[in-house]
Amino acid sequence: MLALSHYNSSASPLLPQFSNDSTGKVETIRVAVEGLSQQWGNHTSVHPTTTGVIVVVLSMTLGIISNIVALFILANAYSLQRRRTKATFLLFATSLVVTDFVGHVIPGALVLRLYLSGGVHPEDFDASDRMCQFLGGSMVFFGLCPLFMGSAMAAERCLGVTKPLLHSSLVTKTRTKVCLSFIWLAALCVAMLPCFQLGSYTYQDPGTWCFINVLSDTEEVDVAFVVLFSGLGLTSLAVALVCNTISGLTLVLARLRRKPGSHHSAKSHDIEMMVQLVGIMVTSCICWSPLLIFGLMSVIRSYTGSIGEDLSNYKTLMVMGVRLATWNQILDPWVYILLRRTVLRKIYLIAKCQVGLRGNILGRWEPTSFPSSEKKDVSQF
Repeated sequence: MLALSHYNSSASPLLPQFSNDSTGKVETIRVAVEGLSQQWGNHTSVHPTTTGVIVVVLSMTLGIISNIVALFILANAYSLQRRRTKATFLLFATSLVVTDFVGHVIPGALVLRLYLSGGVHPEDFDASDRMCQFLGGSMVFFGLCPLFMGSAMAAERCLGVTKPLLHSSLVTKTRTKVCLSFIWLAALCVAMLPCFQLGSYTYQDPGTWCFINVLSDTEEVDVAFVVLFSGLGLTSLAVALVCNTISGLTLVLARLRRKPGSHHSAKSHDIEMMVQLVGIMVTSCICWSPLLIFGLMSVIRSYTGSIGEDLSNYKTLMVMGVRLATWNQILDPWVYILLRRTVLRKIYLIAKCQVGLRGNILGRWEPTSFPSSEKKDVSQF
């Protein structure tokens, strides 16, 4: 009360004029506390800004355009492709882009709706409604599908590069479609676990998106759900990394062992597919690893009760993780747009020209032999 006695009504609009009796002082303190509490509550609510809405709309527009362009390129390549191995890869790639497209539109539209409505108040984060359940399930489903597909594509290419005869006898379009159906079904089963009380979806800070409960009132089922989700995601990334490494080393060794003058036109298709797979893997690792790891860290700290004063930091980490994850659906299509064989050939020609010019300056290349060797190398690629 002594501290408050230094203020008057002109200094703070929340404080009325003091009276000489104790009742007036008590009333003054009550009014001040209520006013400050009201101000604090207003600061914690979400108020959408024009800039934020523009950023969300531009992000959705960029993702939609990128996926449509990639779909057009893949559909055109699939119609012109007659090699079964390449056709199988294109079927996987087209399914991945379609999944990314739908996974970008549906959750993005729901997040935009929540953002425009002002978001959910922090007091209502635990009161999960149907829209939160659908949004959280969509994020889990459309998060696992690309990771599963990336690992399946890497395993298929690894089999095709290391065991081509076995690959030709096992991998068919029908079995590829069955594999895709199994991937979608597996991701859907994981996403629907909260419907059977095996985990829960809640609103996440700042109240404009929903995800697995990892920060407040976590139970054993929540920990198990996060471990399952993150474990499946990280395992998929690890499988893709191992398979792509084996495939890449096999192609490099085959190229080194190849006799001068011999060439295989099929190798250019293998190189194109491997470059695209590496691009998908790198994009998925960068975009999804933070959210998968931050989710595990958050739910373990929350369940053990050791999160304490670091709660705000973990909220920030989760927001950063989900923002990076949304970029996966924007960057995936550009892997097929930029890392096509025609684009790679142009990059190869430019690199060869640069190396050739530098070699001519240093006297490492003979002027009469370089053009013919360049032509032969390009045909081999």
